[in-house]
Amino acid sequence: MLYYLFEYLESTYQFPGASLFGFLTFRAAMAVLLSLILATAYGKRVINFLKRKQIGETVRDLGLEGQQEKSGTPTMGGIIIIASTLVPVLLFARLDNIYVILLIITTVWMGVIGFIDDYIKIFKKNKKGLKGRFKITGQVVLGLIVGATLYFHPGVTMKEKNTTVITRNFDVEEVEGREVKSLKTNVPFFKDNQLDYAQWVSWIGEGAEKYGWMLFIPIVIFIVTAVSNGANLTDGIDGLAAGSSAIIVLTLGIFAWVSGNAIFSDYLDIFFIPRAGELVVFIAAFVGALVGFLWYNAYPAQVFMGDTGSLTIGGVIAVIAIIVRKELLIPLLCGIFFAESISVMLQVSYFKYTRRRLGEGKRIFLMAPLHHHYQKKGYHESKIVTRFWIIGILLAIVTIVTLKVR
Repeated sequence: MLYYLFEYLESTYQFPGASLFGFLTFRAAMAVLLSLILATAYGKRVINFLKRKQIGETVRDLGLEGQQEKSGTPTMGGIIIIASTLVPVLLFARLDNIYVILLIITTVWMGVIGFIDDYIKIFKKNKKGLKGRFKITGQVVLGLIVGATLYFHPGVTMKEKNTTVITRNFDVEEVEGREVKSLKTNVPFFKDNQLDYAQWVSWIGEGAEKYGWMLFIPIVIFIVTAVSNGANLTDGIDGLAAGSSAIIVLTLGIFAWVSGNAIFSDYLDIFFIPRAGELVVFIAAFVGALVGFLWYNAYPAQVFMGDTGSLTIGGVIAVIAIIVRKELLIPLLCGIFFAESISVMLQVSYFKYTRRRLGEGKRIFLMAPLHHHYQKKGYHESKIVTRFWIIGILLAIVTIVTLKVR
């Protein structure tokens, strides 16, 4: 909103300083500062409110050290993350940008699903929360909305590279690249690093490429569902999900910046995505909100984010990665989420398999998700979180390196 106000003041009255709002970097800096201030300054008030309403975590006895001390800790703290993100975005971002609109929808949508889940757990005293089929349905519908928008919306384009042509008069001219609809994405570690989803359906026959959405949209649905559930599983010990997510989102911010910049995208030989630079404002606000929330969520946690926060975080990360055409890097960049999810799947599958074959279920890990395995081995949770963060930083660095290493 402030963007439009100061744009009007600049164009009409040449108001001193109003032109600053035309710079993406200035608006991103203001967004991260405001979100950080909101999360830290008002986060305590939200925590106190949750305490007064007795919105506390009911901790199951899993035999983990220090677990029972967490009982009664306020949950649904994801509200802090959501509010601290949306306020700066509404103030500093261009609200006519389709990518910003999609991320606002994702934040609110996943926040509502998580809120309902937490509400059922706390107020209905149902530890299972929202039934799995309803949660999955909500994630699938969001994936459908995101996938359909990215495919059909006219503002979602990529720009072809400029080409040099020689005219009949032997003059050299630079031809501006066109903005085109495309289902291409970047493939990491390969020199010819383009993959076109539309070509995957070309075997159907001539003209089949126009039905590429039939493949693209299910892939988007899968990514949104997988990443949001991965973030949800990671939220198990103080500071793990918030800190890991801040690292991931900051890395995606770098990709959004270079993908939305014609010079950097050309130099790095990646897709130039017009208007994608505006994502940086949203990402800056989101990182600020996560770091501000971490102020209260670090060990010993004063508040938990609950599904309200974890599902939202996963959904936002997935949508940003898809927008900047870096979804194939998710298993690497979101390696912590991936490992947590795989550990649960392996544990459950192996237990069922051995129980069916041997009559007694056996386990691969002492407990799943993976962070609980290390807790069972006697590691303090602050050590586990710190080491997971270090691994997350290493994965983020490798992910950034893929811009040049092919």
